[in-house]
Parts: sequence; structure tokens; C-alpha cells
Amino acid sequence: MKASFDYAQDEPSTTLRTSIRHAQDGQQFMTSAEIITIGTEILLGEIVDTNTRHIARTLRGLGVDLYRTITIGDNEDRIAGAIRNSMERADIVITTGGLGPTVDDPTREAVAKAVGVETEFREDLWEQVVAAISRYGRKPSENQKRQAYVPKGSIGIPNPVGTAPCFIVETNRNAVLALPGVPSEMEHILHESMIPYLQKRFDLNEVIKVRILHCAGLGEGMIDERIADLELLSNPTVGLAAHTGIVDVRIAAKAKNENDANAMIAEVESQVRERLGGIVFGADEDRLEAVTLDLIAKRGWTLTAIESGLDGILARKIPGASSLNLTPDSLTQALRAAQADSQADVALGIYANVGERFAEIALITPRGEKTHRITYGGPPRSFPYWTMYLAINWIRTTFEEMN
Repeated sequence: MKASFDYAQDEPSTTLRTSIRHAQDGQQFMTSAEIITIGTEILLGEIVDTNTRHIARTLRGLGVDLYRTITIGDNEDRIAGAIRNSMERADIVITTGGLGPTVDDPTREAVAKAVGVETEFREDLWEQVVAAISRYGRKPSENQKRQAYVPKGSIGIPNPVGTAPCFIVETNRNAVLALPGVPSEMEHILHESMIPYLQKRFDLNEVIKVRILHCAGLGEGMIDERIADLELLSNPTVGLAAHTGIVDVRIAAKAKNENDANAMIAEVESQVRERLGGIVFGADEDRLEAVTLDLIAKRGWTLTAIESGLDGILARKIPGASSLNLTPDSLTQALRAAQADSQADVALGIYANVGERFAEIALITPRGEKTHRITYGGPPRSFPYWTMYLAINWIRTTFEEMN
């Protein structure tokens, strides 16, 4: 175990690069990573882990393949075991959390145990801790000396925005990066110190780009039938993710630069759109309600909406929507009254019966009136959102048919 080079100055040796990115039978292996979030409070549901998502997106931008992410409680042996397992699978292992001064912050000892070394006190890291605490007008307590202990031979990484120094442990193949759990500290150190290190150590010169196509009006299984062969591609890769009322098609490409990756994605995206047609309503940051409202606005029309049984969720998507106490038989009459009061060109009405899992939807446009009844077989808690998205999508498809 050794700190083999100064990440800020030196280039990794040819031997090291070869050991990191090796060839077998003429195939080039890409740099891989795993993320381990540490904290019993995450397992107990007391806080939400946002670090993994940020790190994963950062690695994606570097062209690093993320194999898996896991969360471990504050237990030294379990953390050490998880790190050893990750090191067997991946080149890069990133941990977040467990670098504080208390006895339930075991990451330093766990990393040392995982790689078979002791921890050692670093005077330079202790000076950083003292300086950080002095900024608050305080003196460090004795237990805060724990933060100046790191695995022997590791590269100490300063923390200019917190009190917990970080570190990197190197082996011939692996780099184990220990980051703090506080998101603002983690993000700063990741981008300022850890990413430059990884770019040099692993000669990272690729990017992974992702395009998300949003679909409504067709279930995941039926979409899969239409694009199943595309889901077998190796680069770009294509995958599906089902949400309540929405299905996402993810296209991810790895290439030497963004232009090449975008071109690869565009070719596959055109095939997906051709096969799915109007089921695809948008991409990336597009939202169904925004796309639908835009279609109405482009005609110079206005929209009003009423709902019963949706607990007000329609009003959170469509400005001015009202919650009323309706029955299926009174829905259309109430919708006509709402349209007359608002003088809107388009009116949407929804009656949802959560207990019996059915809904009546009514739509009034300058082209006339129509109603639609839908039934639902999924979890009751998802029924209101499923109904709302189907109703909004019904407006969208109606307007697209008018063109």
C-alpha cells in the first residue's frame, strides 16, 4: 500500500495505466466504480441520500461505468467488508460519510482494515482541523483528533469547507476515495480534488451522455414489445423505467466526446420515436403538464379544470384548477358551469373514486364534448396520480389530433 504519486502534479506511470485499463483478447476494459454511502441514519430513513445521485452523474460525465451503489450502517466490519468486495469488482471505490470526530464515525478505520493497514496520525491534517474549527472561534476538543487519523500511506485531501479531512488509498488497481457525508462538503471536495485525481490516475478521456424520452398513453410492457431489440444494444444502451402514468426510455452512449455521444444517441432516438410515435411527449426536463399547456397556449386558447377525489393534485399541475364535491353524473354539468364562469376555451373535469378504483373524465373544447371512463388495478395510493396523468395526456393527444 502506498501513495504512489502526487495527484496534483505527477502523471501516473505507463505500468500503472496498463494495470488500470488492461486489454484481454483485444477488448478494452473501461474504468469502473462503486459508491458506498455510510450512515445508520440513512438506513433508518431519517435522512435521504442525495450524495449517490450527485456522484453517479459526475462519474457518468467522465465516462466511468458505475457497477453498483450500496448503503452501510456505522459498523466498521461491515463497511470494511463492503469496501473489499467493491475493490474486487471495480477500479474506483467512493465512500461518503463516517469521517466525523465521534466513535460512530468508523470510515477511517474501516478503509484501513479493508486494505490491511493501520491508521496513522497526520500532523498536517490536524493543523487543518484546528484551523477549520478556529474559524468558528473555538478550540478543538480531544476527540476531534480522530479526524487527523487516516490509513497509513494514504493521500491526505484537505477539506476547505469543513472540519473532516478526506483521503485516498491506492493499490495497483484501485483507488478508494473517502468523502464526507455533508452534501455541500462532499460536492466541493469531489470536484475540486477528487475528480482531477481520477482524471490523471485513470486517464479518463471519455464521456457518457444520457437522453431520457418521456412516454404516456402506453404501458411499459407494450413499449418494451416495440423496442425490445434496441434494449439489447451495448452502446448506446436502451432501458425502460416505469413511473405512475409515465414511462421513460433511457438512451445512454459512451464516446470520446460529447458530439460523438450525441450523434450515437440521435440515431437510436430517431428509431424509438418512429416506433412509438405520439406516445413520446417530450425529453429530458420536459413535463407532461407543461407540454400540454403549451399546446393549448399555441392555439391562443385557455384552460380551466375541476376535480373531485384527487386531493387537489390537479391544482398543483394546472393553475386555477378547482376541487369540488362531485358525482359521476354531475361531472359534465359542473364542467360546463366552470367553463362558462371562467370563459375558458378548454375545460377538463375528473371524478375519481379511489375506493372502487375508477374515474370519469370529461373534456370540452371548441370542437365539442367527450367523456371517458377508466379503471385501475394498481396500488390505491398511486391511483390519483395515474388518473391525473391519463387525463392530461388525453388533452395532449386530443390537441395533437387537431393539427
